[in-house]
Amino acid sequence: MKASGEILLVACYELGHQPLAVAWPAAFLERLGYQPAMMDVSVEPFDAERVKRAKLVAVSVPMHTALRVGVAVTQRVRAANPDCHLCFYGLYASLNAEYLFAHGADSVIGGEPEVPLAELARALEAGHGQPAVASVAMPGRPAAPHLRRLAFPVPSRAQLPSLKSYAHLEREGRHELVAHVEASRGCLHLCRHCPIPPVYGGRFFAVPRDVVLADVRQQVSAGATHVSFGDPDFLNGPAHAQRLARALHAEFPALTFDFTAKIEHLLRHRAHLRELAALGCVFIVSAAESLSDTVLGHLAKGHTRADVAAALHATREARIALRPTWVAFTPWTTLADYSEMLDFIETEDLIDQVEPVQYSLRLLVPPGSLLLESAAMRLHLGALEQETLSYRWAHPDTRMDGLQEAVTALVTAAAERGEDAAVTFDRVRALADDVAGALRHPPTAPHFPPGRPRPPRLTEAWFC
Repeated sequence: MKASGEILLVACYELGHQPLAVAWPAAFLERLGYQPAMMDVSVEPFDAERVKRAKLVAVSVPMHTALRVGVAVTQRVRAANPDCHLCFYGLYASLNAEYLFAHGADSVIGGEPEVPLAELARALEAGHGQPAVASVAMPGRPAAPHLRRLAFPVPSRAQLPSLKSYAHLEREGRHELVAHVEASRGCLHLCRHCPIPPVYGGRFFAVPRDVVLADVRQQVSAGATHVSFGDPDFLNGPAHAQRLARALHAEFPALTFDFTAKIEHLLRHRAHLRELAALGCVFIVSAAESLSDTVLGHLAKGHTRADVAAALHATREARIALRPTWVAFTPWTTLADYSEMLDFIETEDLIDQVEPVQYSLRLLVPPGSLLLESAAMRLHLGALEQETLSYRWAHPDTRMDGLQEAVTALVTAAAERGEDAAVTFDRVRALADDVAGALRHPPTAPHFPPGRPRPPRLTEAWFC
Protein backbone atom coordinates (compact mmCIF):
# COMPACT_ATOMS: atom_id res chain seq x y z
CA MET A 1 0.00 0.00 0.00
CA LYS A 2 2.98 2.34 0.36
CA ALA A 3 3.95 2.18 -3.31
CA SER A 4 3.13 5.27 -5.35
CA GLY A 5 -0.54 5.40 -6.39
CA GLU A 6 -1.73 2.36 -4.43
CA ILE A 7 -4.05 4.77 -2.63
CA LEU A 8 -6.10 7.06 -4.85
CA LEU A 9 -8.00 10.04 -3.43
CA VAL A 10 -10.81 11.22 -5.69
CA ALA A 11 -12.37 14.69 -5.45
CA CYS A 12 -15.76 15.17 -7.11
CA TYR A 13 -16.65 18.81 -6.45
CA GLU A 14 -15.77 21.31 -3.74
CA LEU A 15 -17.53 24.58 -4.47
CA GLY A 16 -15.25 25.21 -7.43
CA HIS A 17 -12.17 25.28 -5.17
CA GLN A 18 -8.99 23.24 -5.27
CA PRO A 19 -10.17 20.35 -3.08
CA LEU A 20 -8.97 20.62 0.49
CA ALA A 21 -10.93 17.43 1.26
CA VAL A 22 -8.31 15.40 -0.63
CA ALA A 23 -5.30 17.64 0.10
CA TRP A 24 -5.65 17.10 3.83
CA PRO A 25 -6.09 13.29 3.79
CA ALA A 26 -3.12 13.13 1.40
CA ALA A 27 -0.97 14.99 3.94
CA PHE A 28 -2.02 12.65 6.77
CA LEU A 29 -1.20 9.61 4.62
CA GLU A 30 2.12 11.03 3.42
CA ARG A 31 3.13 11.63 7.04
CA LEU A 32 2.77 7.86 7.56
CA GLY A 33 4.88 6.98 4.53
CA TYR A 34 2.12 6.41 1.96
CA GLN A 35 2.28 7.95 -1.51
CA PRO A 36 -1.34 8.62 -2.47
CA ALA A 37 -2.33 9.77 -5.93
CA MET A 38 -5.09 12.34 -6.45
CA MET A 39 -7.73 12.95 -9.09
CA ASP A 40 -10.28 15.76 -9.28
CA VAL A 41 -13.01 14.75 -11.69
CA SER A 42 -14.61 18.20 -11.47
CA VAL A 43 -11.80 19.73 -13.54
CA GLU A 44 -9.84 16.85 -15.10
CA PRO A 45 -10.78 13.69 -17.05
CA PHE A 46 -11.39 10.41 -15.26
CA ASP A 47 -8.07 8.53 -15.43
CA ALA A 48 -8.67 4.77 -15.58
CA GLU A 49 -4.93 4.09 -15.38
CA ARG A 50 -4.68 5.78 -12.00
CA VAL A 51 -7.67 3.76 -10.82
CA LYS A 52 -6.15 0.47 -12.03
CA ARG A 53 -3.01 1.01 -9.94
CA ALA A 54 -4.96 1.64 -6.72
CA LYS A 55 -5.71 -0.89 -4.00
CA LEU A 56 -7.72 1.68 -2.05
CA VAL A 57 -9.86 4.27 -3.84
CA ALA A 58 -11.28 6.89 -1.45
CA VAL A 59 -13.95 9.21 -2.85
CA SER A 60 -14.54 12.56 -1.15
CA VAL A 61 -18.20 13.64 -0.86
CA PRO A 62 -18.33 16.79 1.31
CA MET A 63 -21.53 18.09 -0.29
CA HIS A 64 -24.63 16.94 -2.15
CA THR A 65 -23.36 17.70 -5.66
CA ALA A 66 -20.14 15.81 -4.91
CA LEU A 67 -22.17 12.83 -3.70
CA ARG A 68 -24.17 12.62 -6.92
CA VAL A 69 -21.00 12.89 -9.00
CA GLY A 70 -19.27 10.35 -6.75
CA VAL A 71 -22.00 7.76 -7.21
CA ALA A 72 -21.58 8.05 -10.98
CA VAL A 73 -17.79 7.76 -10.62
CA THR A 74 -18.26 4.51 -8.68
CA GLN A 75 -19.39 2.67 -11.79
CA ARG A 76 -16.29 3.75 -13.69
CA VAL A 77 -14.02 2.83 -10.78
CA ARG A 78 -15.52 -0.66 -10.55
CA ALA A 79 -15.25 -1.14 -14.31
CA ALA A 80 -11.57 -0.19 -14.28
CA ASN A 81 -10.61 -1.95 -11.04
CA PRO A 82 -13.23 -4.35 -9.66
CA ASP A 83 -10.93 -5.62 -6.87
CA CYS A 84 -10.01 -2.32 -5.21
CA HIS A 85 -11.43 -1.32 -1.83
CA LEU A 86 -13.84 1.56 -2.48
CA CYS A 87 -14.37 3.99 0.39
CA PHE A 88 -16.56 7.09 0.54
CA TYR A 89 -15.74 9.74 3.10
CA GLY A 90 -17.01 13.18 4.04
CA LEU A 91 -20.16 14.87 5.29
CA TYR A 92 -22.57 13.26 2.84
CA ALA A 93 -20.95 9.82 3.06
CA SER A 94 -22.23 8.96 6.52
CA LEU A 95 -25.65 10.51 5.80
CA ASN A 96 -26.04 8.22 2.79
CA ALA A 97 -24.16 5.11 3.94
CA GLU A 98 -27.00 2.69 3.24
CA TYR A 99 -27.38 3.95 -0.33
CA LEU A 100 -23.63 3.88 -0.94
CA PHE A 101 -23.29 0.30 0.29
CA ALA A 102 -26.08 -0.70 -2.08
CA HIS A 103 -24.16 0.95 -4.94
CA GLY A 104 -20.72 -0.58 -4.57
CA ALA A 105 -19.04 1.06 -1.56
CA ASP A 106 -16.97 -1.19 0.70
CA SER A 107 -16.68 1.34 3.52
CA VAL A 108 -17.90 4.77 4.62
CA ILE A 109 -16.29 7.36 6.93
CA GLY A 110 -18.00 10.39 8.46
CA GLY A 111 -16.90 13.28 10.65
CA GLU A 112 -13.17 14.04 10.70
CA PRO A 113 -12.10 11.38 8.18
CA GLU A 114 -8.31 11.57 8.00
CA VAL A 115 -7.36 9.32 10.94
CA PRO A 116 -9.94 6.57 10.14
CA LEU A 117 -8.83 6.67 6.50
CA ALA A 118 -5.20 6.16 7.55
CA GLU A 119 -6.24 3.31 9.84
CA LEU A 120 -8.19 1.74 6.99
CA ALA A 121 -5.08 1.91 4.79
CA ARG A 122 -3.01 0.23 7.51
CA ALA A 123 -5.58 -2.55 7.93
CA LEU A 124 -5.75 -3.21 4.19
CA GLU A 125 -1.95 -3.19 4.05
CA ALA A 126 -1.93 -5.88 6.76
CA GLY A 127 -4.12 -8.04 4.56
CA HIS A 128 -7.46 -7.64 6.31
CA GLY A 129 -10.05 -7.97 3.54
CA GLN A 130 -12.84 -6.78 5.86
CA PRO A 131 -10.90 -4.63 8.33
CA ALA A 132 -12.55 -3.88 11.66
CA VAL A 133 -11.61 -0.23 12.11
CA ALA A 134 -13.36 2.05 14.57
CA SER A 135 -15.22 4.91 12.86
CA VAL A 136 -15.15 3.07 9.52
CA ALA A 137 -18.62 1.78 8.61
CA MET A 138 -19.03 -1.32 6.47
CA PRO A 139 -22.07 -3.22 5.20
CA GLY A 140 -23.86 -4.60 8.25
CA ARG A 141 -21.44 -2.85 10.61
CA PRO A 142 -22.36 0.79 11.26
CA ALA A 143 -19.92 3.21 12.86
CA ALA A 144 -20.34 6.62 14.45
CA PRO A 145 -18.65 9.62 12.79
CA HIS A 146 -15.09 10.25 13.94
CA LEU A 147 -15.28 13.42 16.08
CA ARG A 148 -11.89 13.92 17.70
CA ARG A 149 -9.38 16.74 17.52
CA LEU A 150 -6.68 16.03 14.95
CA ALA A 151 -2.98 16.90 14.71
CA PHE A 152 -3.20 18.71 11.38
CA PRO A 153 -0.33 18.70 8.91
CA VAL A 154 -0.15 21.29 6.14
CA PRO A 155 -2.41 20.11 3.27
CA SER A 156 -0.61 18.40 0.38
CA ARG A 157 -1.46 20.20 -2.88
CA ALA A 158 1.45 19.45 -5.22
CA GLN A 159 -0.43 16.78 -7.23
CA LEU A 160 -3.64 18.76 -7.64
CA PRO A 161 -4.53 20.75 -10.77
CA SER A 162 -3.31 24.36 -10.57
CA LEU A 163 -5.37 27.12 -9.02
CA LYS A 164 -6.03 28.36 -12.56
CA SER A 165 -8.41 25.40 -13.00
CA TYR A 166 -10.71 26.55 -10.21
CA ALA A 167 -12.98 29.45 -9.26
CA HIS A 168 -11.47 32.92 -9.54
CA LEU A 169 -12.19 36.16 -7.74
CA GLU A 170 -13.94 38.58 -10.09
CA ARG A 171 -13.01 42.10 -9.06
CA GLU A 172 -12.90 45.37 -10.99
CA GLY A 173 -12.98 43.56 -14.30
CA ARG A 174 -10.12 41.21 -13.36
CA HIS A 175 -10.07 37.50 -12.56
CA GLU A 176 -7.67 36.59 -9.73
CA LEU A 177 -6.50 33.24 -8.38
CA VAL A 178 -8.08 32.12 -5.11
CA ALA A 179 -6.65 30.15 -2.20
CA HIS A 180 -9.05 27.90 -0.31
CA VAL A 181 -8.39 27.13 3.37
CA GLU A 182 -10.28 26.18 6.51
CA ALA A 183 -9.70 27.67 9.95
CA SER A 184 -12.24 25.32 11.54
CA ARG A 185 -14.41 22.31 10.77
CA GLY A 186 -17.87 21.39 12.01
CA CYS A 187 -20.30 23.89 13.54
CA LEU A 188 -21.67 24.87 16.95
CA HIS A 189 -25.21 25.32 15.66
CA LEU A 190 -28.11 22.99 14.92
CA CYS A 191 -29.98 24.52 11.98
CA ARG A 192 -32.50 21.84 10.97
CA HIS A 193 -31.89 21.95 7.21
CA CYS A 194 -28.09 21.87 7.38
CA PRO A 195 -26.24 18.56 6.77
CA ILE A 196 -23.56 19.37 9.38
CA PRO A 197 -25.56 18.93 12.66
CA PRO A 198 -26.56 15.29 12.03
CA VAL A 199 -22.86 14.44 11.71
CA TYR A 200 -21.12 16.87 14.08
CA GLY A 201 -23.90 17.32 16.65
CA GLY A 202 -22.98 20.91 17.48
CA ARG A 203 -19.20 20.41 17.68
CA PHE A 204 -16.48 22.25 15.83
CA PHE A 205 -12.70 21.92 15.70
CA ALA A 206 -10.27 24.80 15.19
CA VAL A 207 -7.31 24.32 12.87
CA PRO A 208 -4.05 25.69 14.36
CA ARG A 209 -3.20 29.14 13.05
CA ASP A 210 0.30 28.10 11.95
CA VAL A 211 -1.14 25.32 9.77
CA VAL A 212 -3.62 27.68 8.09
CA LEU A 213 -0.92 30.27 7.45
CA ALA A 214 1.42 27.65 5.97
CA ASP A 215 -1.37 26.53 3.65
CA VAL A 216 -2.00 30.13 2.59
CA ARG A 217 1.73 30.58 1.90
CA GLN A 218 1.89 27.66 -0.49
CA GLN A 219 -1.14 28.92 -2.41
CA VAL A 220 0.15 32.50 -2.53
CA SER A 221 3.37 31.04 -3.97
CA ALA A 222 1.15 29.46 -6.64
CA GLY A 223 -0.30 32.85 -7.53
CA ALA A 224 -3.29 33.36 -5.21
CA THR A 225 -4.14 36.96 -4.34
CA HIS A 226 -7.34 36.21 -2.40
CA VAL A 227 -8.24 33.67 0.30
CA SER A 228 -11.65 32.05 0.61
CA PHE A 229 -12.24 30.58 4.06
CA GLY A 230 -14.31 27.42 3.64
CA ASP A 231 -15.37 27.10 7.29
CA PRO A 232 -19.09 26.43 7.75
CA ASP A 233 -18.94 29.49 10.02
CA PHE A 234 -15.71 31.47 10.33
CA LEU A 235 -17.04 33.17 13.49
CA ASN A 236 -17.77 29.99 15.44
CA GLY A 237 -14.45 30.79 17.12
CA PRO A 238 -14.35 34.60 16.87
CA ALA A 239 -11.08 35.11 18.73
CA HIS A 240 -9.36 32.42 16.62
CA ALA A 241 -10.72 34.02 13.44
CA GLN A 242 -9.65 37.52 14.44
CA ARG A 243 -6.11 36.45 15.38
CA LEU A 244 -5.79 34.55 12.12
CA ALA A 245 -6.97 37.52 10.04
CA ARG A 246 -4.45 39.76 11.81
CA ALA A 247 -1.59 37.31 11.19
CA LEU A 248 -2.62 36.93 7.56
CA HIS A 249 -2.65 40.67 7.00
CA ALA A 250 0.67 41.16 8.79
CA GLU A 251 2.38 38.68 6.46
CA PHE A 252 0.45 39.50 3.26
CA PRO A 253 -0.85 43.10 3.49
CA ALA A 254 -2.27 43.08 -0.06
CA LEU A 255 -4.10 39.77 0.32
CA THR A 256 -7.90 39.93 0.52
CA PHE A 257 -10.29 37.32 1.87
CA ASP A 258 -13.90 36.27 2.23
CA PHE A 259 -15.68 34.04 4.73
CA THR A 260 -19.05 32.57 5.65
CA ALA A 261 -20.84 33.40 8.91
CA LYS A 262 -24.32 33.23 10.39
CA ILE A 263 -26.50 36.33 10.49
CA GLU A 264 -26.60 36.13 14.29
CA HIS A 265 -22.78 36.03 14.43
CA LEU A 266 -22.48 39.09 12.22
CA LEU A 267 -24.68 40.95 14.70
CA ARG A 268 -23.05 39.52 17.82
CA HIS A 269 -19.57 40.45 16.55
CA ARG A 270 -20.46 43.56 14.57
CA ALA A 271 -17.90 45.55 16.57
CA HIS A 272 -15.15 43.56 14.81
CA LEU A 273 -16.42 44.01 11.23
CA ARG A 274 -14.57 47.27 10.60
CA GLU A 275 -11.30 45.68 11.65
CA LEU A 276 -11.95 42.63 9.46
CA ALA A 277 -12.53 45.00 6.54
CA ALA A 278 -9.25 46.79 7.28
CA LEU A 279 -7.51 43.41 7.41
CA GLY A 280 -8.70 42.59 3.88
CA CYS A 281 -12.23 41.13 4.08
CA VAL A 282 -14.08 42.15 0.90
CA PHE A 283 -17.25 40.08 1.19
CA ILE A 284 -19.11 37.76 3.55
CA VAL A 285 -21.48 34.96 2.60
CA SER A 286 -24.36 34.45 5.02
CA ALA A 287 -27.28 32.05 4.87
CA ALA A 288 -30.23 34.43 5.21
CA GLU A 289 -32.40 31.60 3.78
CA SER A 290 -35.73 33.47 4.08
CA LEU A 291 -37.38 36.70 5.18
CA SER A 292 -40.34 34.81 6.64
CA ASP A 293 -40.07 34.40 10.40
CA THR A 294 -42.30 31.33 10.04
CA VAL A 295 -39.86 29.65 7.66
CA LEU A 296 -36.86 30.73 9.74
CA GLY A 297 -38.50 29.20 12.80
CA HIS A 298 -39.07 25.86 11.06
CA LEU A 299 -35.42 25.86 9.96
CA ALA A 300 -34.19 26.85 13.46
CA LYS A 301 -31.94 29.45 11.88
CA GLY A 302 -31.51 31.54 15.01
CA HIS A 303 -32.30 34.86 13.33
CA THR A 304 -35.32 36.86 12.18
CA ARG A 305 -36.20 38.98 9.17
CA ALA A 306 -35.25 42.08 11.13
CA ASP A 307 -31.85 40.52 11.88
CA VAL A 308 -31.16 40.05 8.15
CA ALA A 309 -31.76 43.75 7.57
CA ALA A 310 -29.62 44.65 10.59
CA ALA A 311 -26.74 42.43 9.40
CA LEU A 312 -26.89 44.04 5.98
CA HIS A 313 -26.70 47.47 7.61
CA ALA A 314 -23.77 46.37 9.82
CA THR A 315 -21.72 45.00 6.94
CA ARG A 316 -22.40 48.11 4.84
CA GLU A 317 -21.23 50.30 7.69
CA ALA A 318 -18.01 48.26 7.72
CA ARG A 319 -17.72 48.56 3.90
CA ILE A 320 -17.95 44.79 3.41
CA ALA A 321 -20.30 43.37 0.76
CA LEU A 322 -22.82 40.89 2.16
CA ARG A 323 -23.70 38.07 -0.22
CA PRO A 324 -26.83 36.46 1.27
CA THR A 325 -27.87 32.96 0.24
CA TRP A 326 -31.45 31.74 0.19
CA VAL A 327 -33.54 28.61 0.41
CA ALA A 328 -36.13 30.18 -1.84
CA PHE A 329 -38.62 27.28 -1.79
CA THR A 330 -39.71 25.42 1.34
CA PRO A 331 -43.07 23.82 2.22
CA TRP A 332 -43.88 26.93 4.27
CA THR A 333 -42.78 29.64 1.79
CA THR A 334 -45.82 31.43 0.39
CA LEU A 335 -46.00 33.20 -2.93
CA ALA A 336 -46.09 36.47 -0.98
CA ASP A 337 -42.90 35.41 0.84
CA TYR A 338 -41.17 34.73 -2.47
CA SER A 339 -42.20 38.12 -3.85
CA GLU A 340 -41.06 39.80 -0.66
CA MET A 341 -37.62 38.21 -1.04
CA LEU A 342 -37.36 39.63 -4.56
CA ASP A 343 -38.58 43.03 -3.33
CA PHE A 344 -35.94 43.03 -0.60
CA ILE A 345 -33.14 42.10 -3.01
CA GLU A 346 -34.21 44.84 -5.41
CA THR A 347 -34.88 47.55 -2.84
CA GLU A 348 -31.65 46.86 -0.95
CA ASP A 349 -29.61 46.94 -4.17
CA LEU A 350 -28.49 43.32 -3.78
CA ILE A 351 -29.08 42.09 -7.33
CA ASP A 352 -25.34 41.98 -8.01
CA GLN A 353 -24.71 40.29 -4.64
CA VAL A 354 -27.09 37.34 -5.12
CA GLU A 355 -26.24 34.61 -7.60
CA PRO A 356 -29.33 33.96 -9.77
CA VAL A 357 -29.28 30.25 -8.91
CA GLN A 358 -30.35 31.33 -5.41
CA TYR A 359 -33.81 32.26 -6.74
CA SER A 360 -34.43 28.60 -7.59
CA LEU A 361 -33.09 26.69 -4.59
CA ARG A 362 -35.45 24.14 -3.08
CA LEU A 363 -35.15 22.80 0.47
CA LEU A 364 -33.04 19.63 0.42
CA VAL A 365 -33.90 16.92 2.96
CA PRO A 366 -31.15 14.27 2.92
CA PRO A 367 -31.20 11.08 5.01
CA GLY A 368 -30.40 11.89 8.62
CA SER A 369 -31.60 15.49 8.34
CA LEU A 370 -32.90 17.05 11.55
CA LEU A 371 -35.94 18.10 9.51
CA LEU A 372 -37.08 14.47 9.58
CA GLU A 373 -37.79 14.99 13.29
CA SER A 374 -40.05 17.97 12.56
CA ALA A 375 -43.80 17.37 12.64
CA ALA A 376 -44.23 20.42 10.39
CA MET A 377 -41.94 18.83 7.80
CA ARG A 378 -43.54 15.39 8.00
CA LEU A 379 -46.85 16.89 6.88
CA HIS A 380 -45.31 17.46 3.42
CA LEU A 381 -42.77 14.65 3.20
CA GLY A 382 -42.75 11.87 0.63
CA ALA A 383 -40.40 8.98 -0.09
CA LEU A 384 -36.62 9.04 -0.30
CA GLU A 385 -35.72 9.51 -3.95
CA GLN A 386 -32.83 7.43 -5.27
CA GLU A 387 -32.17 9.86 -8.10
CA THR A 388 -31.76 12.98 -5.95
CA LEU A 389 -30.56 11.27 -2.73
CA SER A 390 -33.07 13.34 -0.76
CA TYR A 391 -36.66 13.07 0.44
CA ARG A 392 -39.39 14.24 -1.88
CA TRP A 393 -41.75 16.90 -0.57
CA ALA A 394 -44.67 18.74 -2.11
CA HIS A 395 -45.82 22.29 -1.45
CA PRO A 396 -49.45 22.66 -0.32
CA ASP A 397 -49.79 25.41 -2.95
CA THR A 398 -49.11 23.66 -6.25
CA ARG A 399 -48.29 27.01 -7.86
CA MET A 400 -45.10 27.14 -5.80
CA ASP A 401 -43.79 23.82 -7.12
CA GLY A 402 -44.57 24.98 -10.66
CA LEU A 403 -42.82 28.30 -10.05
CA GLN A 404 -39.74 26.55 -8.66
CA GLU A 405 -39.46 24.35 -11.76
CA ALA A 406 -39.88 27.36 -14.06
CA VAL A 407 -37.33 29.47 -12.19
CA THR A 408 -34.84 26.57 -12.18
CA ALA A 409 -35.12 26.20 -15.95
CA LEU A 410 -34.81 29.97 -16.41
CA VAL A 411 -31.70 30.51 -14.24
CA THR A 412 -29.98 27.39 -15.60
CA ALA A 413 -30.36 28.58 -19.19
CA ALA A 414 -29.32 32.11 -18.19
CA ALA A 415 -26.14 30.84 -16.55
CA GLU A 416 -25.24 28.78 -19.61
CA ARG A 417 -25.36 31.85 -21.85
CA GLY A 418 -23.70 34.17 -19.33
CA GLU A 419 -26.69 36.44 -18.93
CA ASP A 420 -26.39 39.58 -16.82
CA ALA A 421 -27.67 38.99 -13.26
CA ALA A 422 -29.99 42.01 -13.49
CA VAL A 423 -31.63 40.72 -16.66
CA THR A 424 -32.11 37.30 -15.05
CA PHE A 425 -33.60 38.95 -11.97
CA ASP A 426 -36.16 40.80 -14.11
CA ARG A 427 -37.20 37.58 -15.81
CA VAL A 428 -37.55 35.77 -12.46
CA ARG A 429 -39.57 38.71 -11.16
CA ALA A 430 -41.86 38.48 -14.19
CA LEU A 431 -42.40 34.74 -13.62
CA ALA A 432 -43.35 35.32 -9.99
CA ASP A 433 -45.68 38.18 -10.93
CA ASP A 434 -47.38 36.05 -13.59
CA VAL A 435 -48.02 33.26 -11.09
CA ALA A 436 -49.36 35.74 -8.54
CA GLY A 437 -51.47 37.52 -11.15
CA ALA A 438 -49.76 40.77 -10.20
CA LEU A 439 -48.89 43.72 -12.36
CA ARG A 440 -45.39 43.58 -13.80
CA HIS A 441 -42.75 45.43 -11.79
CA PRO A 442 -40.78 48.05 -13.71
CA PRO A 443 -37.68 46.37 -15.15
CA THR A 444 -34.49 46.90 -13.19
CA ALA A 445 -32.10 46.24 -16.08
CA PRO A 446 -31.92 49.88 -17.31
CA HIS A 447 -30.60 50.83 -13.86
CA PHE A 448 -27.85 48.20 -14.18
CA PRO A 449 -25.82 48.93 -17.33
CA PRO A 450 -23.59 46.04 -18.49
CA GLY A 451 -20.33 47.86 -17.72
CA ARG A 452 -21.29 48.83 -14.16
CA PRO A 453 -18.86 48.24 -11.29
CA ARG A 454 -19.88 45.18 -9.29
CA PRO A 455 -18.96 43.95 -5.82
CA PRO A 456 -16.24 41.25 -5.64
CA ARG A 457 -17.49 37.69 -6.19
CA LEU A 458 -16.24 34.21 -6.86
CA THR A 459 -16.91 32.90 -10.34
CA GLU A 460 -18.50 29.68 -9.02
CA ALA A 461 -22.20 30.27 -8.38
CA TRP A 462 -23.22 26.89 -6.97
CA PHE A 463 -22.79 26.14 -3.30
CA CYS A 464 -24.13 22.75 -2.16
